[in-house]
Amino acid sequence: MHFSSIQQHSMNKHSKHIFKSILLISSLFISAFVFTQELSPSTTPIELGKKGTFYVYWGWNRSLYTNSDISFKGPSYDFTLEKVAAADRPSPLSADVYLNPGNFTIPQYNFRVGYFMNDRYSISLGADHMKYVMKGYQHVKINGTISNSDTDYDGNYSNADLYLIPKFLLFEHTDGLNYFNAELRRHHQLFQRNNLSIQLSEGAGGGIIVPRTNTTLLGNPRYDQFHLAGYGLAGIAAINLTYKRFFLQTEIKGGFIDLPSIRTTMFTEDNAQQNFWFFQSNIVLGALIGPFKCGKNKL
Repeated sequence: MHFSSIQQHSMNKHSKHIFKSILLISSLFISAFVFTQELSPSTTPIELGKKGTFYVYWGWNRSLYTNSDISFKGPSYDFTLEKVAAADRPSPLSADVYLNPGNFTIPQYNFRVGYFMNDRYSISLGADHMKYVMKGYQHVKINGTISNSDTDYDGNYSNADLYLIPKFLLFEHTDGLNYFNAELRRHHQLFQRNNLSIQLSEGAGGGIIVPRTNTTLLGNPRYDQFHLAGYGLAGIAAINLTYKRFFLQTEIKGGFIDLPSIRTTMFTEDNAQQNFWFFQSNIVLGALIGPFKCGKNKL
């Protein structure tokens, strides 16, 4: 297969992924909305009383990724690895890692600041620090060409078998797969008594991906620098337990990530591209601040 055909095939798959991501986000939103309507009939008004309130939270995630095709391009190579498997890399459970402020960026974490525009809807900005690690020693298919690499891998490949070893490729977004995003969420109060409340929320958002990709490719020196590589889209659903101004929240989040510009070596002409679906399960701790009011009722 000629490599231009491979690239056209990749573009067609890219369009399908975009369409699927829109369907995923829509289905997550609709499913959560229907579920909350069943829990809270329309005849029963829901008053959250949080207009003008800010919230902030910090927590941790586990992540899953679908297999993806990864294309690598440089002056002496142009090839695609098909259906490459990857996993996350959670830090070992330790109070020194997860609770020590000096080590707060080491685990896979979630940070978010939000604002309630009214009693039902909030907008927020956040950072999802995931880690993506290509599994080593796996069998994949390779298509394309490699030449003048000073390795044993020079040649033309057409749906050939390849055993991935570190000598050929190490590929990780481990510091990390950083998803900086904005979200719109809708909130539903399920239960309230005295200072205790339980809420359900769902929403969707999008943002940019700025990974620090740890790569060694075809004998090139290791490269590991932050770079704006692409974008992400995601839908989310969460259950929140609040006592006074503090809360514990669990979340499920899923979406699509497209990375058309991944740095792989110190040379700017070398790059890679991939896209894949991701799924997060999160647990976060947070606090409410406010509410703040304007005008005559200003605090």
